[in-house]
Amino acid sequence: MTDFSCVITAGGENGGSEGPDALRASVASVLGQSLRGSEAVVVLAARADGPTRTAARALADSSPDRVRLIHPDPAARTTGALRNAGLDAATGRYVLVLTPGERLHRHACRNFWQAGERSRADLVAGRWSRTTEEGGKEQEPPWQGELYARSRTVARFADAPELVVRDALVTGFCLRREAARRHGLRYEEDLAHGEILFGPLAAAVVGRITLVRRLIVTGRAVPDRARDLAALVEAHRRVAATLDAHGLPELREERERAFVRDHLVPLARSFPRLPAARRTRAAATAARVLTAPVPRELPPLERVAATLLARGDAEGVLTAAYALSRPATVCAPVTAGEGGRMEWDEHCPVDVTELGHQYRQFGGARLMNRLTRCTAEEGRLLLEGRLVLPPHLTPDAPFTATLEFRARGGARAVAFPVDDVRHDGDGVTWGARADVSRLLRPLGVRDTAWDARLIVEAGGVRSVSDLFGPQDLVEGAVRFAARPRLGQLAGDTWEPYITLKDHLALRLTARRCPARTTRRLVRYATHFRPARKAKLLARALRKRLDRYRSRGFKATTYNTWLIRLPVRRGSVVFESHMGRCYGDSPRALHEEIRRQGLKLRATWSYDTSPAGFPDDARLVRRWSWRYLWALARAEFWVDNQGFPQHLRKPARTTYLQTWHGSAYKRMGFDETRVRLQNAPQRERLQQAVHRFDHFLVRSEHDVATLARAYRLPEDRLLRTGYPRNDALIAERTRTETEGRLPRPPLAGALGIDDHKKVVLYAPTFRGGPAAGGKQARRRLLLDVREFAERFGDSYTLLVRAHYLEAARLPLCPPGTVIDVSRHHDVSELLALADVLVTDYSSIMFDFALLDRPVLLYAPDLDTYAAERGSYFDLREKAPGPVTATQEELFAQLAELKKSDIRHASHRAAFAAEFGAYDRGDAARQVVAAVFSRQGASRTTDHHDRGAGR
Repeated sequence: MTDFSCVITAGGENGGSEGPDALRASVASVLGQSLRGSEAVVVLAARADGPTRTAARALADSSPDRVRLIHPDPAARTTGALRNAGLDAATGRYVLVLTPGERLHRHACRNFWQAGERSRADLVAGRWSRTTEEGGKEQEPPWQGELYARSRTVARFADAPELVVRDALVTGFCLRREAARRHGLRYEEDLAHGEILFGPLAAAVVGRITLVRRLIVTGRAVPDRARDLAALVEAHRRVAATLDAHGLPELREERERAFVRDHLVPLARSFPRLPAARRTRAAATAARVLTAPVPRELPPLERVAATLLARGDAEGVLTAAYALSRPATVCAPVTAGEGGRMEWDEHCPVDVTELGHQYRQFGGARLMNRLTRCTAEEGRLLLEGRLVLPPHLTPDAPFTATLEFRARGGARAVAFPVDDVRHDGDGVTWGARADVSRLLRPLGVRDTAWDARLIVEAGGVRSVSDLFGPQDLVEGAVRFAARPRLGQLAGDTWEPYITLKDHLALRLTARRCPARTTRRLVRYATHFRPARKAKLLARALRKRLDRYRSRGFKATTYNTWLIRLPVRRGSVVFESHMGRCYGDSPRALHEEIRRQGLKLRATWSYDTSPAGFPDDARLVRRWSWRYLWALARAEFWVDNQGFPQHLRKPARTTYLQTWHGSAYKRMGFDETRVRLQNAPQRERLQQAVHRFDHFLVRSEHDVATLARAYRLPEDRLLRTGYPRNDALIAERTRTETEGRLPRPPLAGALGIDDHKKVVLYAPTFRGGPAAGGKQARRRLLLDVREFAERFGDSYTLLVRAHYLEAARLPLCPPGTVIDVSRHHDVSELLALADVLVTDYSSIMFDFALLDRPVLLYAPDLDTYAAERGSYFDLREKAPGPVTATQEELFAQLAELKKSDIRHASHRAAFAAEFGAYDRGDAARQVVAAVFSRQGASRTTDHHDRGAGR
């Protein structure tokens, strides 16, 4: 008896990627297993074609001890019957089934065997990947990340619901053969895609189930949903019936939603790539088999697509497909329904209010422009289409339109007049005839693709839209003569086509002999051996130049040579949040130095754009050579986060670290993440911290937490408070003497009404920056759309994401939700806000100085505190109520006055404990302690500003 029997069927009906190559790939993956006791059981159907039969026999002859060829009963025609024959013929302790084309990872059987023997589980499952429809790349289903986050064993399948809610067990699992026979597990022979049902049936009847986080199977083919929709729906229904039989209606509901997302929505997305006849057949099949109601808990566009599929509306599904890929585009004439809710259209009354289309305006809204005709007429390109224009977006002015072709990747554009423009209630119908042969004259090199778009103007407002069409719209002999400026040798024919983004474009092609010959010669000249060597040389040169521009090379050059440069007396380099903003305590110190007229030369670093930084300072881009030069020659470094760790501080430079907030969560060497690092990583952090000559603290809490966590000696601490908080102390004094009105100028700049209160929502940092140094876009825990609906009449919500992250905000009514994440100085936002909503951000320590209400929305408080660690019990010392759910938060906001009175004493004690040294004169104290005693005179020094590259 072998350890593993891997059943592979060949030649069955609905068998997937059939063919000799697919069979060879699957068998080769079995023979290549690191666990030698694995065999391939090839079940060859009687109807298999000649090449497949030949390949199966050759595989069995080449490895007779590990490949067994099974000839089942000729009546076994379906894939399910062939798999059952393979299960009967299996002799291994464990058995798994592969579809031809699926490949086992080299250590798959070993991982399964070890997990099964250790846990005594009857079913062991692991991760699998499939080939994507675009490009054939391997990709794992996104839901596998949570299911296989860690290896574990469960007593029953309901403890790992994703196993049956999703199609997790279609492949990548094995069964103990004895358990499979004991429970009589068989594939349904009358069911195509029976693997969808077999896995959940097995999980429901066996005992222990072990999940391993290893990748087991690759190369699974994506099902042809347009062809096999009826079979997929039937398999899904039988799985749902199994869940009902086990008394798990909640899992059935989850599976209904998952089926829509995993099968119906991808089917709808594929409609632009399907021929019209297949779209019609797929829609008709959907109307016949989709009888269950569409789950209401789905996102609106997914509900729209599933609803239109169930109704058999092929044209509607095509529109929904475009909307799914572009949620911000208005693709349907949304209409008003009950209670002011917005619906997709009068024929599909699905609630799409949360898309926010009702708040868009003509000119600012993206409108779907459906191309309905693309043909040739009298030597010209004839285009007709319809622009979606809901009634609430329609301007009170006549429409004019222009058809424009723009060179891709360039600035050249050619416009054609659109004579036929008609408004028909909920859209604009248009038609144009473009003489592209005569008027569209490309150079012929690097401008061979031209994208089409329609510009509609009404009342001086323009709306620009691409021309959307399915892939088969322009198939055929629609071609026009081309006249490139470089002559006919560069190209001779214009061909309309639909891009991968489903938009119309023109491409310059070579169809006649001279142009074709020229292109062959150009290709030969750029691909024969000398040209290839030249390309390799150019590539090597680019790599060398990239190395010279790399941070590693710059850091080495700085630490070896630039650090030896003499210090320039009176020069200061300021940086705030790694160059992402002009704000915080470095800004407050810069403005205090300017107020006092000290002769100091200020240099500010910026990360991406110098917009918003001071005009009277020299500006250098972070990590540019100018930046490194400024750091090497500066007498003072001032920042609140940390200059690059790899850069040493010159011996005669004074480093003032203002820091960016008091600590609730554990920091520095108190963090579990840092304690788990290796010795060189911890030493690098220690060396970076040892560069600090002065470190600002605002209370003894900072001394006991931050100073201790970063191992800072007492003589480096300045007990002055944070200079950034001087503005908050001044604002509180002004409010107590003059009242809240008039508000700061920022309120007018943001368009906030005086009668509305301002709520600032500023959550903490929850992850790492995105790849390439870009900000990671994350979904907020707070549902800002619901906030706008419930409190939009009386409150304006300002959303301030962490500077390392970017918030994804839905479209809300004007004046209810404003994204202020890019505003440079958070102190100005705090001075403007009437209420702060946060979780664990250090911003609550600053806002408490204003003595205004603080609401803490911390749904994951216990988990966060356990994983990250904290310095105190937030519930015990919080400056306001700690809410665990959104409803609790909204209830506190609805009764804000009562909540404010109840927590006034807590807020005062919080401010006194954590802001004891914030007295309103921190900037003056720091300037006196650090800069003035260095001998700086009181003469202002203005100099040229430059931007480093």
